[in-house]
Amino acid sequence: MFLYPAIDLMSGQVVRLRQGRAAEKTVYSSDPAAFARQWEAEGGDWLHIVDLDAAFSGTQQNLESVRAITQAVKIPCELGGGIRDAASIRRALDAGVSRVILGTKAAESLEFVGEMAREFGREKIAVGIDAKNGIVSVKGWTQETGQSALELACNAVKAGAGTIIYTDIATDGMLQGPNFGETERVNAAVVPLGGQVIASGGVGTATHVTHLATIPALHGCIIGKALYDKTLSLPEVKSALRGGTK
Repeated sequence: MFLYPAIDLMSGQVVRLRQGRAAEKTVYSSDPAAFARQWEAEGGDWLHIVDLDAAFSGTQQNLESVRAITQAVKIPCELGGGIRDAASIRRALDAGVSRVILGTKAAESLEFVGEMAREFGREKIAVGIDAKNGIVSVKGWTQETGQSALELACNAVKAGAGTIIYTDIATDGMLQGPNFGETERVNAAVVPLGGQVIASGGVGTATHVTHLATIPALHGCIIGKALYDKTLSLPEVKSALRGGTK
């Protein structure tokens, strides 16, 4: 199972939000590239970057920071936040990321997902599904859609997405553990369709990660606030995984 340390960007700074609320922001650094190098050195397999300004506004605002990150590391990076058209995808790929994450736009149009997968390659297109009680939320988690997260995940892969990033909003940033049951359900539905699933939200300890690693064929796990608040470390997680089930 691959480890995806998270770097969330607002106004060029590395921040974390509690349950996605802009009002509950903690600023950790004004040097995103330094954190990128640190997470790579400590054992991150990918970097998961989110442009939070774009997630709320729909306009990319942190591409300079994204480029600084991708140029600072050798591991691949994925980027999400406000990517809602082909031009945004192209700008992100030009900034050096290996995969883009469609969120709001994917929930609105599976046809768009298919078009982008055909244009850029399914390996470059992920769909981020942010859910509360199994229901999809969009636009920086500010609007519920009424859609089933499980259905959207399956339909997105059928449309052409190669990767699903499943975030449980209720657990995000709380460090109390992921929603293992929902993650397992989504993974079990998506993998037979040829997609891969990355779990996101709630990781607070190395034990949470080793528990996720017991989910058959789960591709990856995003770790955010726990790294910045030092409730776990990547070397500790790597060691636990080596001694555990995967």
